[in-house]
Amino acid sequence: MNPVIDQLRSHRSIRKYTSQPIDEALFLQLIEAGQSSATSSFLQGATIIRVRNPEKRSALAQLSGNAHVSTAAEFLVFCADLRRAGNCCEKYDKPFHGGYTEQFIIATIDTALMAQNVVVAAESAGLGICYIGGVRNHPREISDLLTLPRGVYPVFGLCLGYPDQNPETKPRLPLQVVLKEDSYTDGGDAALIEAYDEQVREYYRTRTGGGHGIAWSEQVSTLLSEKMRPHMRQFLAEQGFTFE
Repeated sequence: MNPVIDQLRSHRSIRKYTSQPIDEALFLQLIEAGQSSATSSFLQGATIIRVRNPEKRSALAQLSGNAHVSTAAEFLVFCADLRRAGNCCEKYDKPFHGGYTEQFIIATIDTALMAQNVVVAAESAGLGICYIGGVRNHPREISDLLTLPRGVYPVFGLCLGYPDQNPETKPRLPLQVVLKEDSYTDGGDAALIEAYDEQVREYYRTRTGGGHGIAWSEQVSTLLSEKMRPHMRQFLAEQGFTFE
């Protein structure tokens, strides 16, 4: 198999890291790899905050609810950034309409694409990673901690470091469920998901450290039946993302 494809198919989230630091030259290469990702209309609407201060790391670990934020060799906060573009508008005396929904989407996608490039590069160098969506648990506090200005918001964090664990690869949905041809059809998905649910149950039962044995569909139904971060809309409006 192509080694890049093999690496991508072997992705795991790593939550325990050794104390080995990441060489600075390698770290910067990872960020440059991130910058090489696709960007809509050449906006380059992402900014990374590298958090090295131990007190800030500890605060971020608490605010995000993830202890490994403190123990990873590096912790990055990936931010969607329209402030830079707004400054360009000011430079050329043009109106800035950064509150439009499309611009929010563009900046958020740019951020995700950049981060995934960093992840692929990091894993190719033997590093482990873990995305931290928990930075959106307390986005105002984190934005204040990192002095994020209006027009910028934290999309997620990213732990980087050398793995101190070897977890199993978590099974994904059957290809037929996520890959459709010409139109969206889901008539045969129920049986496939039923079989997948059993596969996921077995994964949770037998993975290192044990697990709860819950099915994927039950896990997702629980997730989407609860209110998820209802504070985000007001926070984003405060940051200038008004979804016009």
